[in-house]
Amino acid sequence: MINGMKTNTKSTLSSNSKLCTQIIHFSSGEKRTFTDILTENIKQGQFTKLEREDGSMIMINDKNVICIEVFFQ
Repeated sequence: MINGMKTNTKSTLSSNSKLCTQIIHFSSGEKRTFTDILTENIKQGQFTKLEREDGSMIMINDKNVICIEVFFQ
């Protein structure tokens, strides 16, 4: 809690859809597409953790990312 206020740590994407596809653009010029990401379980830190519908997890180092495209299913 900050100053007595509860901080909401849920992804803002979860208000749009349960699942999404993300195309992540890296500073090296590479792009990666990840499908079936559970929007309620996205956790951000030094590494963003993306949990997929099949139970697998993707960890992305944020400092190497330029932008992320999000498509809701």
